Amino acid sequence: MLKFVKHHMDSIAGIEIYPVISLIIFFSFFMLLGLWVFTYKKEKINELSNIPFNENN
Repeated sequence: MLKFVKHHMDSIAGIEIYPVISLIIFFSFFMLLGLWVFTYKKEKINELSNIPFNENN
């Protein structure tokens, strides 16, 4: 089964770039997400974490 799929994938011109592009997108997404998490303000995190405990609607 895998040999059948691999043979058809080899016959498509330019297909070798798609795994590289998907790796770059995946890596950049998680790097940007990590950067956002580490630069988020502590005051805002504390404010958001106390929302369930506030009795005001």
